[in-house]
Amino acid sequence: MAAIFDMDGLLLDTEPLWGESMLQVATHYQVPIGADFFKHTTGLRIYEVTEYWQEKFPWPGNATSQQLAEDILDDIIARSKSHGGIMPGALELLQWLQSKDIKTGLATSSPTRMLQELITHFGLNEYFHTLTSADTALFGKPHPEVYLQCAHALNVSAWNCIALEDSVNGMISAKAARMKVVVVPEEHRFNDPKFGLADVKLHSLEDFDESLWFSLQ
Repeated sequence: MAAIFDMDGLLLDTEPLWGESMLQVATHYQVPIGADFFKHTTGLRIYEVTEYWQEKFPWPGNATSQQLAEDILDDIIARSKSHGGIMPGALELLQWLQSKDIKTGLATSSPTRMLQELITHFGLNEYFHTLTSADTALFGKPHPEVYLQCAHALNVSAWNCIALEDSVNGMISAKAARMKVVVVPEEHRFNDPKFGLADVKLHSLEDFDESLWFSLQ
């Protein structure tokens, strides 16, 4: 069996920072949206988000959607380093997996340069056998491609992987790849019936223990 982690909101406490970065860049470029518009792009990769903005909410000037995406990435990486952190229980779980010689991967919708910078910044490289970003995939989550790529890189069959996620789209992505899924939703969404597709639902990774791991095999 192998374990595959999502990054934003599951491994690292970076999920709320995305909205701050997107709003700052949108304001700077005079994109006519507010924070309430972010719900229209939930689950899209950042380059898809800014393409959506350009199509639906065009801004003055000659800045491209690519430029806005890169500016958002610069900002979110800086914010994550200064204000983000490792989610409770995540490091302990990674250490336990390492002690048991369990293959461990990461499958995220965040771009590769953000993934690499933050995993290095928080000193987590040693715990992962492979790091996979959806920006190398044709489709992002909830499509299963990024999870299938990660399982392939680990040389483990997808059905022998346990995915750890915090979002509905991520859960769907992993289940579509035929993986077992443990979800750790935001507390205010814990009782959302959409998470009923998961095999296990936890309040925190601190609740993940050895008996749970073996019960999923």
